[in-house]
This record gives sequence, structure tokens and C-alpha cells, in this order.
Amino acid sequence: MNKFYGTGIALVTPFQADGQVDYDGLKNLINYVIDGGVEYLVVLGTTGESVTLTSEEKKKVWAFTAEVNHGRLPLVAGIGGNNTAEVIEELKQFNTNGYSAILSASPNYNKPTQEGIYQHYKAIAQNSPLPVMLYNVPGRTGSNISADTTIRLANDFKNIFGIKEASGNFEQFNHIARDKPEDFLLISGDDAVALPMMAIGGVGVISVIGNVLPRQLSDMIRIALKGDFKSAQKGHYNLVEFTRLMFVEGNPAGVKTALKQLGVCGDTLRLPLVQVSDNTAQQIIKETQKITA
Repeated sequence: MNKFYGTGIALVTPFQADGQVDYDGLKNLINYVIDGGVEYLVVLGTTGESVTLTSEEKKKVWAFTAEVNHGRLPLVAGIGGNNTAEVIEELKQFNTNGYSAILSASPNYNKPTQEGIYQHYKAIAQNSPLPVMLYNVPGRTGSNISADTTIRLANDFKNIFGIKEASGNFEQFNHIARDKPEDFLLISGDDAVALPMMAIGGVGVISVIGNVLPRQLSDMIRIALKGDFKSAQKGHYNLVEFTRLMFVEGNPAGVKTALKQLGVCGDTLRLPLVQVSDNTAQQIIKETQKITA
């Protein structure tokens, strides 16, 4: 699965002012990040506001993205949820044309035990038409996929090929990197820690800020993949303040503000998410202009 080394982009879903999906904006974004040199795209993950899209909207966005991408980059579809049976049904109905893998976040809200998380992913692995990437994001789900559970799943199911790790816990990252199967991919789910995670064996990032700065981020990640961490540090430090601003009032509100500044797409979100405050917007605009000048 070397196609998932490097920079993946967790694409935002652009919306028109009336809240409908903005397909022109989505096309602009897809071409913008591909031109920026990234390695793959993730469609309708958390950053894509997937929980506010209807089933039919999701199908249209997946199909449209595959059409615009036209085989240029590997595509990953975000398919997850806290009702295992519902996730399996969505997997069975998913049109795999143009897609290489599934990204599935651990169940939110239910707060299952580690055995419950294992059984959830076991069911997904046994029913998925494509290879599966785990997604651990305790800040959103309310529960953590332990390192032991990750390793157990990696060993038990060959079609579970990696994990997007966004726990922020380096003790956990160390455990996974040390004990995982050799071909199991450890991928950063947080832009801010992508570089240090790669120093212990990570193979890249699924990025939010890459929607806006695909070239700057992907260049830095590729340098790190070559083992030149000293050179990669410069790019990392240049992105520190921008990364902070992207999340200070939530994701993807910050990144949509920057994308609007660049003329890629608008900054509309679907409730309960709202646009960033005027003060934060001005800081984002200033930093975006500084980095892209």
C-alpha cells in the first residue's frame, strides 16, 4: 500500500450560500490540491462534514470526486459510524469505482469497550469491498482505540492495512510503531505532529491544512520520508502558526476561511458548525497571505 505514503488530503466539502453542495467549488479544490503535488485524497471524512450530508449527497460527492479525479490519485472514502449494522450496509452499497480504500472512524458516542471496538472493525473488515484504514480520533469519538487493539486488528485482518492516528499520544504511537506488522501503515491524523510521528516510523499524514497549502505541506512530508529531518524542520516550523489558526475555532471552519481567501471555494458550513469570528478570520487571512506570497 505504498500509494498511501506521503500526504493525503482530508477534503472539505464546499457548500453554496444556501447550504447545497457546491460542485464547482469541489472541482476547483480537487484540481488545486492535485496540482499541489499531494499523494492521495480522502473524501467525506470528518473534515468533509460527512455527518451533515444525506446518504444521497454522499453518493453524489463520492461519484463526482472520482469523475473529476479521473484516476490521477488514489481515493479513500470515509465510511464510518456508531451503528455497526448501518456502516456495513453503507459499505455494501458503496460504488467502489475509482476508489482504493475505506477510512473508518471508531464509533462515536457509544463509548464501546476495546472488545466492542475490535468486533466493530472485525465486522467492517469482513464486509468491506476495499482495504480498510482504521481512524482513531478520541477527541471526537469519546473513546480511544488502544495500541493493543490496533495491533490485534492489524494481525488478524490482512485487509486492515493502516491507521490514521489522531490521539496525540506519543506513548501510543511508539507502541504501535514498535509492535505493528511491518507492512501496516502508521499515518498521522494531526498536521501538528506529522513530522515527529514520521521520526518514529510514520509514513505521512492525512491533512487538513493541505487543503490550503498542498505544495508546502507535501514537499515537507516528502523530505521527511527521505530521512532528511533537518531540512524538513524548516517547512514544519513555517506551518506551525498557520496550523494553529486552522483549529482555533474548529475544523473545517478555519480551513474554509483560508480557501475563500485564495478563491478556491466559499466558507459556508452546515449547522451546527459556523464560520470563524471576524478576529480569527483576519488572522487566518494575514497568515495565508504571508505563506502563499
